[in-house]
Amino acid sequence: MKIRDTAHGWLWLASLLLASTVSGAEEPLATAVRLEVFPDRIQIDHGGDHPRVIVVATDATGLTRDVTAEVSVTVRGEVVTWDPEGRCHPRQDGEGQLEVRLGELRVEVPVVVQDAARPRAASFHRDVLPVLTRAGCNGGACHGSAAGKNGFRLSLFGFDATEDHRRLTRELRGRRIDPAVPEGSLLLTKATTRVTHQGGQRLQEASPGYDTLLRWIADGAQRDAPERGLLVGLDVAPAQLVLGGPDWKQQLVVRARYADGSDRDVTDLALLSSSNDESAAVSADGQVTSGRPGEAYVMARFGTLAEVSQVLVLADSAAAIWPDVPELHPIDAFVHDKLKKMRQVPADVCSDEVFLRRVSLDVLGLLPTAAEVTTFLADTAPDKRASLVDSLLGRPEFSDVWAMQWAEVLRVESERLEPKGMYLYTQYLREAFARDVPIDQLVRDLLTSQGGNFTQPAANFYLTERDPKSIAENVAQVFLGIRIQCAQCHNHPFERWTMDDYYSFAAFFGRIGTKRAEDPRETIVSTRGSGEVRHARDNRVMPPKFLGGAVPEIARSADRRAVLAEWLTSPNNPWFAANIANRVWARFFGRGLVEPVDDVRVSNPPSHPELHRWLGRRLVETGYDLRALIRDITASRTYQLAARPDELPSSAYAKAPVRRLSAEQLLEAIGRVAGVPTKFRGLPLGARATQVAGGRSNSYFLDTFGRPRRTSPCACERRSEPTLGQALHLINGPTVERKLRAKSGRLQRLLASEAPDGVILEDLWRAAYARSPRVDERERWLAELAAAPDRASMLEDLFWAVLNSKEFLFNH
Repeated sequence: MKIRDTAHGWLWLASLLLASTVSGAEEPLATAVRLEVFPDRIQIDHGGDHPRVIVVATDATGLTRDVTAEVSVTVRGEVVTWDPEGRCHPRQDGEGQLEVRLGELRVEVPVVVQDAARPRAASFHRDVLPVLTRAGCNGGACHGSAAGKNGFRLSLFGFDATEDHRRLTRELRGRRIDPAVPEGSLLLTKATTRVTHQGGQRLQEASPGYDTLLRWIADGAQRDAPERGLLVGLDVAPAQLVLGGPDWKQQLVVRARYADGSDRDVTDLALLSSSNDESAAVSADGQVTSGRPGEAYVMARFGTLAEVSQVLVLADSAAAIWPDVPELHPIDAFVHDKLKKMRQVPADVCSDEVFLRRVSLDVLGLLPTAAEVTTFLADTAPDKRASLVDSLLGRPEFSDVWAMQWAEVLRVESERLEPKGMYLYTQYLREAFARDVPIDQLVRDLLTSQGGNFTQPAANFYLTERDPKSIAENVAQVFLGIRIQCAQCHNHPFERWTMDDYYSFAAFFGRIGTKRAEDPRETIVSTRGSGEVRHARDNRVMPPKFLGGAVPEIARSADRRAVLAEWLTSPNNPWFAANIANRVWARFFGRGLVEPVDDVRVSNPPSHPELHRWLGRRLVETGYDLRALIRDITASRTYQLAARPDELPSSAYAKAPVRRLSAEQLLEAIGRVAGVPTKFRGLPLGARATQVAGGRSNSYFLDTFGRPRRTSPCACERRSEPTLGQALHLINGPTVERKLRAKSGRLQRLLASEAPDGVILEDLWRAAYARSPRVDERERWLAELAAAPDRASMLEDLFWAVLNSKEFLFNH
């Protein structure tokens, strides 16, 4: 049998003719083909370091299993001892090896021990703060809240260690600790409820956390040097699991890495949570238990860092045989690799009719006309789908759609912008997409814009928000997909961003100035020679610093924004290209690989990390060409899949997502089927909903169906969930009724022409569904119309039924 490595590094059997299904926790794992030990190198730095070691076996079908209790372990070098629970205990300094065996599989793990005879003193940074965090003492619902609790306040999740140490040891004359009688310290008696504690019991006496606090107090409650406890990395192992049914169990191990080169098992100190408890629940000590089929990410949070482990849970009956599914594009390989692990086969490719309707709505926001349907279906060229996409990308409606998409997150609306500036800004975006301006160039032009907002419309970018902190938040969220708002008041609880990062990033925008032009309606944006951003806690002047990067050297006379723009749009920026590509992907699938698209963080990883990176690299390779990326996406088999009913999550991309038409798409679709365009205030008859500038459309329909008001840069402002108001408006509202009864509309024209019922059905079905009626539909409606006493009323009811049908209201 032939075995190969997938892009994820998992083994997959290319051809498995005979396979028995693994089902339930009691079933044995099929013959293991790979054995892994975590960590793959053991470093013990003191006598109190007892790291946990776990062993995972992978079988030929990709299933993983915790076999720590089943392996035989031989210690070479006698520097450690091994206990049955899977922990190493130091014996003496030196180097050695663990030889781990399972059947014929063998793995050697190097072991290094130093200071085995020295018990390390309790560290305030490494030990005390993590214990308080694990116990919940410095959480937002307890003493970590802004006002603290009952006169005692800690920084949220320990981000301000200096102030926490002062409050614990100096505040209220040091009454919270007692080095003379450590066990009588209020910090311990409250936490164990020996003294009444409103927060309840947080620690058990003689527990590891209790003992840590007791040792620290007994040693004088010292604060060690911060650099000794500087956390630089966090690892969760195994990083990926594939479990073969319910009630499978797998232990995780969490290790922290520090600036001094040491590392440590912090599984018992980390905060662990699952993104999907129904599929994979995790206990406080790091044991994962599988449930219903699905996907989950288990997040470990320790100190200022977070990391995740991906867990796939398969159904008991999931077949291990992967059929010969063609890959039309490199995108498909990434999607198929994950589906193989999930033992799920993708749907078939959709029909030409479905593809035409789907891609027309996604690219143009419009239904294809009946004539376009006829032409496309009659085309016999093998590359007609690619040719169709090319033709759609060249139409002006494409620019309208993407100008609207960007106007939403750039907050192009009339409450913050003067109306003329708002219209000019919208037109500027539309022309940029029409001219195929590369996305990186467009973003650089926005970030470095200056001048009058009428003569230089890009300058409106700095008029929707004028506070440097708000501008920085918007830039990070829109262009990098990163939300840094939390770090304005405290270090981000789930990410790497600190308050220093926040205010240093805002410093890039501290010198933006504005003044009135000769036309009092116009505002001039300029760069001032001075202007600094100060830290909220200590009033320090913060130097400009890239997010997650270095402090750049900026000449005194240079524009800080230009330096930022070059870094932000650089191909080496780890977020920009991937974020833009993810937003484009979301347009065509209804969700991003990272979802929400503007919430990139470790605890919210991409559903397909390799594909996420590939799309970003592909965007860079094409010169940030939006149309080229869309050609890639629409050429993939993944985009061209048919919809099907099953319980697989949409993030698996095993089928076409069923998406309700957006507000603009639906209004245009109703108008196109009815043959009556919508008149928008300030625009000529025939203008499309995507051409409406600003967040206030003055359209009840658009507001009801979720068009955003553009009050924030968040993608969540656009709503797609159905509501009762929407249903009532489609059933009884004036939009459908007026268009059906308009004398110039499709229904009245067909009645006046005395067209046969069969012709009317064909015309209506092609306009609404981009297909001809099925035989059963044709027979039913021809019979209904023939038997109707009032043919005109029956045809109106038919039009109404079509416009309220699921097939019409959804893109599938």
